[in-house]
Amino acid sequence: MSENANNGPPKSSPVRARLPRGLADRGPGELAATRKMMAAIQESYELYGFEAVETPFIEYTDALGKFLPDQDRPNEGVFSFQDDDEQWLSLRYDLTAPLARYVAENFDRLPKPYRSYRAGFVFRNEKPGPGRFRQFMQFDADTVGAASVAADAEICMMAADTLEKLGIARGDYVIKVNNRKVLDGVMEAIGLGGDANAGRRLTVLRAIDKLDRLGVEGVRLLLGPGRKDESGDFTKGAGLDEAQLEPLLFYMQFEAFLASYKKKEPTHSIGNQFGERLVFDPPRVVAPMELVEFFFGGYSSTQEGIAELKEIDKLISTSGYDDRIIIDPSVVRGLEYYTGPVFEAELTFSVKDEKGHPIRFGSVGGGGRYDGLVARFRGEPVPATGFSIGVSRLLAALQAIKSPIVTGAAQRGPVVVLVMDKDAEAMGRYQGFVQKLRSAGIPAELYLGSAGMNAQLKYADRRNSVCTVIQGSNERAKGEVIIKDLVVGAQVASAAKDMPREDYLALKERAQLAVAENRLVEAVKDVLARY
Repeated sequence: MSENANNGPPKSSPVRARLPRGLADRGPGELAATRKMMAAIQESYELYGFEAVETPFIEYTDALGKFLPDQDRPNEGVFSFQDDDEQWLSLRYDLTAPLARYVAENFDRLPKPYRSYRAGFVFRNEKPGPGRFRQFMQFDADTVGAASVAADAEICMMAADTLEKLGIARGDYVIKVNNRKVLDGVMEAIGLGGDANAGRRLTVLRAIDKLDRLGVEGVRLLLGPGRKDESGDFTKGAGLDEAQLEPLLFYMQFEAFLASYKKKEPTHSIGNQFGERLVFDPPRVVAPMELVEFFFGGYSSTQEGIAELKEIDKLISTSGYDDRIIIDPSVVRGLEYYTGPVFEAELTFSVKDEKGHPIRFGSVGGGGRYDGLVARFRGEPVPATGFSIGVSRLLAALQAIKSPIVTGAAQRGPVVVLVMDKDAEAMGRYQGFVQKLRSAGIPAELYLGSAGMNAQLKYADRRNSVCTVIQGSNERAKGEVIIKDLVVGAQVASAAKDMPREDYLALKERAQLAVAENRLVEAVKDVLARY
């Protein structure tokens, strides 16, 4: 007989607990802070008249389309699988493409313009790295059915108001606005116009959209021959030559140019690529929009985009938002479906990490006009514009500046009723205490482990409980319970050696009090009200 027959079937090795790359677990503190932040965002969106809608995680693959900014994974960055009817399904990669499907499917019954907001997880089948996750949360608001750029301007104003509602001070953020048509004109001028160059144009858009992460030199490589990252992986570039690179590099560094020209001598002039010169002659101030038109207005296809930017600029100025919303041609947005104005919410402040190194959060949201997305389903133009907040990145920023929206969000644990005796009668009494507290709206829990009193108190502490309820045989004989304040108890433990004896005894008395059973709820409420 074999050894296995004697000893029974071989034991399998335990499964190793491990989290896949690009994903993250979230604890109760982060969840509570996220809920508070999202409630504030929801209030802001609803103040502007947007209503809630929810779409599923999974859509038909062809309904989502191929608009992602990265192609370094199969299915162009989308998690896909085939259903039993041989239809291809995909996890949504953003909240906009599913909205387009929803609007097209329910077009006749929806009011137009249709103003909606939605929040949820989206999924990217991309190479994970620092700050790049395969699952993350977005919170979007969109207006479908409004062709006027007034809808784009309003979305930008709402983005500004939302950031301030979350505790980000004016001056610590900026909403940047550009128009995809302006960049399209620049690319047409360097020989990238027409359907034959659609793939190269998309590569250029994706490269410029990585400016914040890779810097000018990294983007230059992606626009040229290609770039090898820190891991050794090579990304093929757009293959542009120096003559094609020059106008694009100037375009994406336009914000830096604006900052530098303001530092020049009072009277000077600059030239553009069309042989024209613009004179800076005080007291006349040259507005950023005038510079955009001077440098990029000579391209035939940019005229419509510049006209739209001028209108947006006028709307935000007359509405009093010109100190928070600016025109900036460096804003691109990497998704292919944008057709007009694009915008980005950027945090301008920096904080220091544990080692004292400065951290700048940069972009925490963005969006733009996508007039062709709903039209894919209906075969007719349907104008639309929207804005999306990156929930995790914005939450990290709010925590860094200690915004009251999230700093007060730490969840208090339940009141824990300790189990001192385990006979049926005692357990019934303990369960009765729990029910009384719950009936009064106080979260409460009966300890159901097997540990002794000290371990139960440690358990309550780890649950972030403010107090516990204790009843042993002595208290039961008197018809009493002991309410133990764990917060004061921790103060007693840490201050025992340094505190004068009278103060120490007073604090110790405050940490634990005996009350009649019929005063249980009242006494617990008094302790909870201390914090």
